[in-house]
Amino acid sequence: MPRPLGELEDAVMTRVWKWNRPVTVREVLEDLQQERSIAYTTVMTVLDNLHQKGWVRREAEGRAYRYEAVSTRAAYSAALMNEGWSQSDNPAAALVAFFGMMSPQQREALSDAVRMVESHESPASPANQANPENPDGPDRVTER
Repeated sequence: MPRPLGELEDAVMTRVWKWNRPVTVREVLEDLQQERSIAYTTVMTVLDNLHQKGWVRREAEGRAYRYEAVSTRAAYSAALMNEGWSQSDNPAAALVAFFGMMSPQQREALSDAVRMVESHESPASPANQANPENPDGPDRVTER
């Protein structure tokens, strides 16, 4: 998993994710300037760093670039949660503590998510049926 985003990287990526389209340095700059004093070159450097780290792709447009997110905010959040959970020496206790921190709305969203995952993993699903060609399971690729 990539390192968590820094504060300014997160502010830039929040806009890229929210707008969900290719953006220019100028667009991000103008939006950020509503909250803080920041230079064009700073935003340009942050977007370049995010490109080098693999968070955004870019396409040349004249003498500038348009930047677009490589994945979603949800995928980033999920990766952070997974990383935190996997660092625990007692994953079950970490989950119990995490669930204890959740609001009722968050617990309801969690219940909805579990139902969605379970409906995709039903025993009748072809992806979960035994495959004699691949005894390691549906998510394992074996070389023959």
